[in-house]
Amino acid sequence: MLTEKPLSTKPLSTPLPATGVRPSSPDVVCWMGGGFVPLAEARVGVMTHAFLYGTATFEGIRAYWNEEQGQLYGLKVREHMSRLADSAKVLLMEPLMGTDELVALVVDLLRRNGFRQDTYVRPTLYKSTEAIGVRLHNLDHSMVIFAVPFGEYIATDRGISAQTSSWRRNGDLSIPARSKIVGAYANSAFSKSEAQLNGYDEAIVLTHDGHVSEGSAENLFMVRDGQLLTPGVADDILEGVTRSAMMDLARREMGLETIVRSIDRSELYIASEVFLCGTGAQISPVTSIDHRTVGDGHAGPITERLVQLYFDAVRGRLPAYQDWLTPIY
Repeated sequence: MLTEKPLSTKPLSTPLPATGVRPSSPDVVCWMGGGFVPLAEARVGVMTHAFLYGTATFEGIRAYWNEEQGQLYGLKVREHMSRLADSAKVLLMEPLMGTDELVALVVDLLRRNGFRQDTYVRPTLYKSTEAIGVRLHNLDHSMVIFAVPFGEYIATDRGISAQTSSWRRNGDLSIPARSKIVGAYANSAFSKSEAQLNGYDEAIVLTHDGHVSEGSAENLFMVRDGQLLTPGVADDILEGVTRSAMMDLARREMGLETIVRSIDRSELYIASEVFLCGTGAQISPVTSIDHRTVGDGHAGPITERLVQLYFDAVRGRLPAYQDWLTPIY
């Protein structure tokens, strides 16, 4: 049982910025090494295997504050923790506890910090042995979970510009994209920086055979001839939790079945709508790609409707989607 510190629902004594946290605040705690510790004291050694070689896996979990209800809702916490277990298996690790215990731990962590604003939770399972040598076997592993107030990752209230990156998505025979492997995000960083240094908001990454995969850290959807399309798992995508939520919303609320198939780069140029989605990124309409306007240059009607539905669902305003949510308080 986790009883190191009494639960608290008090607000933080000092407001935190929308997209960050001051780890020096003694009120902010994380879970590490089997218990709760101040985030400012959470450290790993410089010889930690995960630090040296990227041998770790993680999840990004959103929690949404509903001011009217006075409630913070964890979004699809169980689904994220199940995917963490799958990613751990790929890296020759096992979660340190079961899914139910991990969900309870996230709830406990958020309660202890007393957040009353949108929050981001990052559980990371990592190879903790301090050793030189590239391998996955015969290494210890540990877990850390922290939470920070968090606003937008990329814009959701306006259209963004995107560039198809010259870098290719890492494939299943190199670093499996279906697992959130820390070292694989160097690939995302190359793509994101290339796009932003070239004046775009985001990157769209292609597979080695030239099909559309996803954004630098988001799944991609396209609307063409009134049909909603998205790349499949064979196109080296992350099997996104929010991707599944979009397909669910489109089917249940709009009568749209999502077509899963490979998408050519040039199809993006003639699409009527394109949007990116992910738990961290949320939903972001793409209104230009490679200097070509998508549709009429504004978020299209399908994207706008999905945005509205999604944010109502995650803030607990749609009773039909309560099973997505874990109340914190």
